[in-house]
Amino acid sequence: MNLNFAGLRALVTGAGKGIGRDTVKSLHASGAKVVAVSRTSADLVSLAKECPGIESVCVDLGDWEATEQKLGGVGPVDLLVNNAAVALPQPFLEVTKEIFDRSFQVNLRAVFQVSQIVARGMIERGVPGSIVNVSSMVAHVTYPFLSTYCSTKGAMTMLTKAMAFELGPHKIRVNSVNPTVVLTAMGRRVSEDPEFARKLKERHPLKKFAEVEDVVNSILFLLSDCSASTSGSGIMVDAGYLAS
Repeated sequence: MNLNFAGLRALVTGAGKGIGRDTVKSLHASGAKVVAVSRTSADLVSLAKECPGIESVCVDLGDWEATEQKLGGVGPVDLLVNNAAVALPQPFLEVTKEIFDRSFQVNLRAVFQVSQIVARGMIERGVPGSIVNVSSMVAHVTYPFLSTYCSTKGAMTMLTKAMAFELGPHKIRVNSVNPTVVLTAMGRRVSEDPEFARKLKERHPLKKFAEVEDVVNSILFLLSDCSASTSGSGIMVDAGYLAS
């Protein structure tokens, strides 16, 4: 997808690995100035070597105070990708307070906080903007041992709509992408049982999981003016899973 983001500044959370990392690389290649946010310094160092000129912010988004300190003065942002997330498998009856809190702090609360920071800046500058929340197909279907993760993504669906409704008058669009299993490090962990992964893949009409590139292309589309009349929506990148 050939899109031009020259003159725009983008912030991507969870930028160290997987979908976030490739999103940074694609935005950088498309002319955007990119702020890459990750809690892992080594990932940001290697990413900066691949994408000279990007800005790096190392922070654990599960820490509200640290996030406010590191991103409160981030400056003008035109495009935001809320990608940071944790998937911490536990059977429902064994979910601990620590797992529950960590899941909601990173997967949902940080989306509130970072989006507030960015959207306030857009409104103060009087400029339009686009926000993309990286969700999952498990916002709509369940997945074994991921009750907390599924819950955070289900809540993100309504948050995306609420943000779109309230920010729309300021010309700020908010959408989500909802992929099936993507074979990143996180995706491999949740599908590490080969027989289960085979059966799950067979339930997809296209008989495959999603590639990182598939998700990144959908993110870029929603960030761009190609989706200028799209807000409060979600793009399913699920190989047809929800149709089956």
